[in-house]
Order: sequence, then structure tokens, then C-alpha cells
Amino acid sequence: MYNEHWGNSLLPTILPILENLVLSKLPKNARILDLCYGTGQMSRQLDILGYKVTGIDGSSEMLNYALKNDPDVKFLQADARSFKLPQKYHAVVSVFDSLNHIMTLKELKIVFSRVYDVLRDDGILLFDMNTEAGYLYEWIGDFTIVEDDHVCAVGNTYSNTKHTATFDAAVFRLRDSSWYRTDGMLLQKCHAPARVKSTLKSAGFTEIEVYGFNWESGVQTLDTDARRAFFLCRKPKK
Repeated sequence: MYNEHWGNSLLPTILPILENLVLSKLPKNARILDLCYGTGQMSRQLDILGYKVTGIDGSSEMLNYALKNDPDVKFLQADARSFKLPQKYHAVVSVFDSLNHIMTLKELKIVFSRVYDVLRDDGILLFDMNTEAGYLYEWIGDFTIVEDDHVCAVGNTYSNTKHTATFDAAVFRLRDSSWYRTDGMLLQKCHAPARVKSTLKSAGFTEIEVYGFNWESGVQTLDTDARRAFFLCRKPKK
């Protein structure tokens, strides 16, 4: 379902942001780590642009799709909180609110520390996160996707007391004239941008910039109405 309906959906919006904030600052053929690559569509676009791309994601099923989407990218299965790589990268990107799936600031700091370790000096980290405004606007209510061979019914909820969101899906797939059901639930955590920025600093990052984003107006100053936040930071030079 992700590969079919979500993997490509944000690319036209995210790629220009990535170009402006990160790619324009990198040397030709720079090494980029795509952290939490999903089914690999962003990695594929970076590969097409000529960058040397490595991808990390914790899901074996995501890995299977990513390898089909671009067999030339070095896709690996590893946890964002514990991965280690021998190479150093000019940039690490993590898009499509992937890091909202890290449910505590303690674990988020561990992720940032892993990223810090694999970045070159003066390397860039860019990632986006859903904000509370985004959850309150976009994660309340149900929706259904209906195709000839599959149906996906999703119930979204957000608790503004626990600052947690749930994506609860029932997927029906048609195989050999019979329908089969699979249920799954994903959790996300709404981390306050100020706390995320503080956690980045504690992991060693500097020059931290935070931008707001709305679908209608694009990148803007971060305010309480922004539905997504983009964090741009650097590993300091020695």
C-alpha cells in the first residue's frame, strides 16, 4: 500500500525543498544517506541526479520493494537507532515524517548521534516532522482507498494530551478470486520543535535552522499553524 499510494506522493513537493536546502550545497557525486527510505522512491530520485546513495530502513518488506524500484542503490535493512556504516556522508536526509515514528526524545537523540557519527565534518542533516497543527488538521478522521484488487480503510486519531497519533489500517487484497484481510497500526509522536532542536544540540549539531511548511504556501517561517517542520543542521568543522 505504501509503495503504491504514498511512496511517490510527496516527491514533487519535497524534491524542490531538498534541492534548495541541501543539494545546492553539495559537491557533484556527493554521498547521501537516505535514512528511513520507505520503498526507495526518494533514493531513486537522488540516484538519478547522480549522487552516491545509501539507504537504511528497518523493514524487510520495504527493502524488497526498494530493491525493485532501484537496484542500483545500496539499500540496507537496519534500525535508525543502532546502525553503523563504514563510509562518511556529505548529507543525511530523512523525509516523509519518518522520524515521528521515534517515540521518545531519548531515542531521538540516539538516532541523531548515529547520524552525527556517519556525517563528514560540515555535513548536512535535513529531516521533516509532523507538527501538532498537522496532526490536528490531517490526522483526524477516516479515509478509504478502493482499487480493483485492493481496498484500504484507514482510521486516523490524534491525542493532544499524549501527543501521539495512530494510523490504523485494514487492507483487503484480492487473490485467486478471494479477498484476504490484513490489519496494522502505526504510531507517531508529536515532538515539539523546540525540544527537537535542543536534542539536536545535545547530539553535537550546530547551525540549526527550523522551517515551517504548509501544503498551500510551501516553506515558510515556523509558526503554530505550520503543519510540518523541516530541520536543517550541520556537523561542525573540526
